[in-house]
Amino acid sequence: MVLEILKYPDPRLRKKGVPVTEVTPELRKLAEDMLETMYAAHGIGLAAPQVGQSVRLLVIDTRPRDEEGNIDESAMTELERQVPQPLIVFNPEIVVARDKTTYEEGCLSVPGYYETVERSQYVEVKYLDIDGQERLIKTDGLLAVCLQHEMDHLEGKLFIDRLSFVKSNRIKNRIQKHGYPTPEEVAEERAKVRERREQAKAEAR
Repeated sequence: MVLEILKYPDPRLRKKGVPVTEVTPELRKLAEDMLETMYAAHGIGLAAPQVGQSVRLLVIDTRPRDEEGNIDESAMTELERQVPQPLIVFNPEIVVARDKTTYEEGCLSVPGYYETVERSQYVEVKYLDIDGQERLIKTDGLLAVCLQHEMDHLEGKLFIDRLSFVKSNRIKNRIQKHGYPTPEEVAEERAKVRERREQAKAEAR
């Protein structure tokens, strides 16, 4: 079932996620609905507070796809390829974080807006999987960035909170004055960002 994604400044986005003591059938259903919602919104990650559920749960699928929807593993790092996706992650905790990277991030709860955010380049995250088993992810690249972005949601934080005061206020004021772009405008902006990212990758090679 596709769920409603809350948008800033909805106060429910500021609630911290409560740790999961047991992975119940209800939580498994929530995780499945969140994946369906994420794919329907063309996202790569979604945290439970974004759908109004204050629990420590997130779902991720950062695998790049071509225009026909086929997965292109050549665009992934070696560590990213070793992590089975999509990921369903309960109670994530970063145990190792090192080096720095920047990425032009967007968010399904702040649709149509993108800004460069600094994150750790490499992370190790322990978590419970959908069967309640403890797991450990060791990764870098976009998957590491996405994990950190979604884990911020579990603390009631948005990517705009990591920007400078000036940049953050510019986005907040624009939303307050004009609201959010139409779905067509959001899709257009997403395509532009994808193009910029591809260009940056090509220049880095």
